[in-house]
Amino acid sequence: MVSILLVLFVVGYIAITLEQSIQINKAATALITAVLCWTLIILNADNKEIVIDSLTHHLSAISEIVFFLLGAMTIVELIDAHDGFQNIAEAIKTTHKTKLVWLIALITFFLSAVLDNLTTTIVMISILNKLIQDKKVKWLLLGLVIIASNAGGAWSPIGDVTTTMLWIGGQITPFNIVKQVFLASLVSMALPTLIVNYLIKGPITLKPVIENNLNFNSNAFERNLIFYVGIGCLLFVPIFKAFTHLPPYMGMLLCLGIIWVVTEILHKKKADDEKGVLSVNHAIRKIDTPSILFFFGILMSIASLEYVGVLPEMAAYLNSSIGNINLVAIAIGLLSAVFDNVPLVAALQSMYSLEQYPQDHYFWELLAYTAGTGGSCLIIGSAAGVAVMGIEKIDFFWYLKKVSWIALIGFLAGAAVFMFQHAYL
Repeated sequence: MVSILLVLFVVGYIAITLEQSIQINKAATALITAVLCWTLIILNADNKEIVIDSLTHHLSAISEIVFFLLGAMTIVELIDAHDGFQNIAEAIKTTHKTKLVWLIALITFFLSAVLDNLTTTIVMISILNKLIQDKKVKWLLLGLVIIASNAGGAWSPIGDVTTTMLWIGGQITPFNIVKQVFLASLVSMALPTLIVNYLIKGPITLKPVIENNLNFNSNAFERNLIFYVGIGCLLFVPIFKAFTHLPPYMGMLLCLGIIWVVTEILHKKKADDEKGVLSVNHAIRKIDTPSILFFFGILMSIASLEYVGVLPEMAAYLNSSIGNINLVAIAIGLLSAVFDNVPLVAALQSMYSLEQYPQDHYFWELLAYTAGTGGSCLIIGSAAGVAVMGIEKIDFFWYLKKVSWIALIGFLAGAAVFMFQHAYL
């Protein structure tokens, strides 16, 4: 049964990567793959209630991500409808190629540490859509955004879900993870930025203001108000989580409700046709629902592999066959480009006790780095990559050819810096 399940997953995975060739939306493929995998499991189960309970558990965990994504995308879309990101776009707009590339990388890197890599990526997609004229240049910069957002999330306890898992599990502490992983993460962002800057030849063509389609239904006050309220809400989410210990999606939904009320009050005196595009109702209709369904489908497919024990067995095999904790952590990082890093890290958390590797041990810190940044090597390997693939329709093989090798160089260089820092500094 496990062999058939793996075949189903691999066939579905290949179909997703060949979306452009077979002309079938990857969201449809991901949903079919997820349902077929779980159908196979329950048809071969002795106790179907256990399967249902496990499916419900995974549904709950994945729904948290989906609702978080839904809230974040709606808030970002609402800010964009008011042309709030125009302020940032104008602030970083420059024909100096090197300056623009580094500004994009650094903004993404530090913003993802405060928000998270997924929300930051959604924000940067909106900004780059306002800035960049040439599609291939924009795609290359979005590849850099994926790398920089994952690198920025790895050194922050709230920047990436796996780092948060290690923090909640007691394997790391916030101050120490920042101190130990920041330099490695910075290198894994900086080196790809240098490469991307070299690959882009000549000045970057920017969109003229007229192509930004400014919405003249909103004035400067409304534009700035929604921008600052929206960004403030996004920044409030990790603070809300820290104080209440509620999941991040609860904070995101609270923020969505707040900005919804603000826009209703702000535009209540306007005619319906005038305020329509500025409303949350319109923003919700405009967000890319297929990308959310794709996200749901691929995570549910991976959850089926976790249920039958494939991912924990994979982690155990790496431990027994490799042994060296440096190589184990690097292998987990590279595997996270294909499989979800969450169950892989969860498997290692259960394999290694705090007695064996105490809190803030070298292994946990290296694992936080590799699991957070390794997913950049494939576009489907991280939440940031999946969001870009879904929203911008970037082809899997284009990313594999143009960006994956850049991400791999940054990943390995950062790991080397981490090991050097631990050994000599």
